[in-house]
Amino acid sequence: MQTLKSILLLIPTLFLGSLALAQDEDIFGISTKAKNPKSESGVGNAFRNVIEQFAFELSTGAAYHQMGMSFYSENPSLYPLTQYRNFETPLDISPENPLEMSSGDWTFPLFNGGVRINLFNLLTIGGGYGMEWGNLSPMQGGDFEFPFEGASYQISKTYGTVGLVLYDAKRRQGFLKMRYRKFSSNNLYMQSELRQRARQIYPWRFILEGEFGQLKLKNAYDPALDQPNQPYEPRLAVSEDPYFGLGLRIERDFSEYTKLFIKGGGEFRSFTYASSDFSEFQEINQSLYSMQVGLAIRIPGTKRCKVQGCGVVMKHMHNGIEYRGSSVFNLQNRKVGQWY
Repeated sequence: MQTLKSILLLIPTLFLGSLALAQDEDIFGISTKAKNPKSESGVGNAFRNVIEQFAFELSTGAAYHQMGMSFYSENPSLYPLTQYRNFETPLDISPENPLEMSSGDWTFPLFNGGVRINLFNLLTIGGGYGMEWGNLSPMQGGDFEFPFEGASYQISKTYGTVGLVLYDAKRRQGFLKMRYRKFSSNNLYMQSELRQRARQIYPWRFILEGEFGQLKLKNAYDPALDQPNQPYEPRLAVSEDPYFGLGLRIERDFSEYTKLFIKGGGEFRSFTYASSDFSEFQEINQSLYSMQVGLAIRIPGTKRCKVQGCGVVMKHMHNGIEYRGSSVFNLQNRKVGQWY
């Protein structure tokens, strides 16, 4: 009788163990632990393993920007400084007591396009090109106003990014393992629950991202000229120093190759404004707070299956080479309830 009880207790353990082993390799021979060959040659396989770490992305959005300046000049008449209220107030400024001026307005739309590289699901690096169109409200300080030449601006930028992955599927698995440490390893029910939760597809990724780059002010014109489109030397110019930004990027995977992301953060830039005779300059700081939404598509390293009559929609093998059976917009290795 005692032997029979031991056998009955052993059966669930062996059953759960066999399920765990079955999850490591699916019925099509695709191992989740090993790198399957993606090409007939070693060089081609290495190339495909590299390019699948690259992703192209496009994003758009809007932002609110604030301009600030500590104005001081020995010749204020060289600048478009005017009084817009209390016209009897004298301009009392000194190097120790400049006139603090500020303004705020909207920037819309924002467009960014670039490439991004995933490094071991720990870091991301990338770069790209962006455009933005914004409004320029007059800066105000005290009873004085500082209008800009023109009511809008257009900026192009080249930028680079570095991101730190804060939370994703792998880190979620580690977090779950920590939570289930309080349960004994002999508690088969809780250990089975842990394995099931760890194997669930977790599509979210949170990345803390830094950005740096150079700006270029475009389409500047003097509204006082008879021909507004005639180019001239602008009094407002971007600083030669790079700008910096910091943001939080939230990604949602739709497949192994396609994701939608939202990014919010701030950028901090510097401009210069020249006097009418270009003999002196004022420094203007801009803080831009943006929200963007975009689409990223990773280059598939696995070729699409073109074998005649093969209807497998998951990743599978032909002559020892891995193929995918679906487009980049669909999950390749589906699970129960995901056969679409």
